[in-house]
Amino acid sequence: MAKVLLVDDDVTMVHLVSEFLRAEGHEVVPFTNGAAAIEAMEAVAPELVITDLYLDQNRPHGLEMVAKARTLNPPATVIMITGYGTVETAVEAMKKGAYDYLEKPFKIDNLRLCVQRALSYNTAVSENLYLRKQLKKKYQFDQIIGTSAPMQRVFKMVERVADTESTILILGESGTGKEMIAKALHFNSRRQFAPFIPINCTALPEALLESELFGHRKGSFTGAINDKKGLFQEAEGGTIFLDEVGSMSPVLQTRLLRVLQEREIRRVGDNTPIFVNVRVIAATNEPLEKKIQDGTFREDLYYRLNVISITLPPLRERKDDIALLVGHFLRSKSARSGNTCRITCRVMDVLHAHDWHGNVRELENAIERAAALCEGEVIRVADLPPLLQNAAKPGADESEILSLAGDTQTYSRASLPGKADAATARTAATEAPAGGLAPLGALKDFVHEQEAAYINRALAQCGGDKDRAAALLGISLATLYRKLAEGEA
Repeated sequence: MAKVLLVDDDVTMVHLVSEFLRAEGHEVVPFTNGAAAIEAMEAVAPELVITDLYLDQNRPHGLEMVAKARTLNPPATVIMITGYGTVETAVEAMKKGAYDYLEKPFKIDNLRLCVQRALSYNTAVSENLYLRKQLKKKYQFDQIIGTSAPMQRVFKMVERVADTESTILILGESGTGKEMIAKALHFNSRRQFAPFIPINCTALPEALLESELFGHRKGSFTGAINDKKGLFQEAEGGTIFLDEVGSMSPVLQTRLLRVLQEREIRRVGDNTPIFVNVRVIAATNEPLEKKIQDGTFREDLYYRLNVISITLPPLRERKDDIALLVGHFLRSKSARSGNTCRITCRVMDVLHAHDWHGNVRELENAIERAAALCEGEVIRVADLPPLLQNAAKPGADESEILSLAGDTQTYSRASLPGKADAATARTAATEAPAGGLAPLGALKDFVHEQEAAYINRALAQCGGDKDRAAALLGISLATLYRKLAEGEA
């Protein structure tokens, strides 16, 4: 269950509430002195704080408890206990971050319900923080696959402009990862805790796209039965990503230009402007200069969008990254299914020879298909899409395979079972440290790794169900989220 820090200057109250909470399965750390509780809070690291509002000579220590609880990592949830005539102050405490309050005298069932709700809220907050940390980690620059020179230039540009307020135009063929770069820009900026709203401008007809982007007033058109916020309002404080912006109609281009110039929108059927604080990132796989010459794209909008441009190279211009991408896709597939796949050297040769007009997306689909169709754990040419099979040299030897080297994004050559050769021995020799033993590190690092591995095993055994995994491990759900977050730090 949860660790609860309980504070009240009434010794009898502390004793009764402590006994109740322990009977409910919680670990209780009781205090009758507010100053002592505040001083000890960081060391106790509670998930829940239950505190009287007035402690020690009528001083409102409860407000100080709220402030201190909010500084913890992760923050503790606070329930305020208040006497008659102090409800107004308790409400003020809630405005400053307390979750709820109980007015004395309270029924034990009310306490139970309040504690349950507070812990559920605490779990939701912990999960939210964990997911945000996961997102931020996922879209760190070093998590985007590519060591080739063209991609390194992209990473340097992204790193330089991520935390600016400038509008960004991402250029690149379909499948090159434009949305991933947009997310990297967002999650590495000061707007990272606000929404990231993507929209594909080709996915909706003009009338619906206008309503989606800017919202509408009730009755502005058939079917508009309620007022609706647009995505620009939903993205307030964050980033809106307009994919395939070149497909926008002239009317929508004009409205988007106004947003970029005036930082305001008008809902469909409404004449009142609404200020929006949103960063715009746009992307296109079409040459906008040509569309300007054709008269289908506004030149002034182009210059508003193209404050800073980032051009993503097609996969055929960065084939050095193919092995890294294949390794990444195979590890992702293994993490989902628990089955490890390797590929033959011949398959890698075929992958390198292909031009990949669908870019990274086409490569990912090819690997997913091959991993699903292969027999055993080795992907062969026959498992690849027909187009790649037809380009392969018939009858080529496929005895030599490539295997992932640990968790790195590199490959080592090995042979199929029963076909060991000198290459295998050379690989093993280069990967093994002198003496044949792995170098030792700090004991705490080893223990941390073992704990993380054990938690991952529990999650896998429970099919990813965190409630069941926490019960299996004998820890609270909040503790599980905290340990998962620590593992990602």
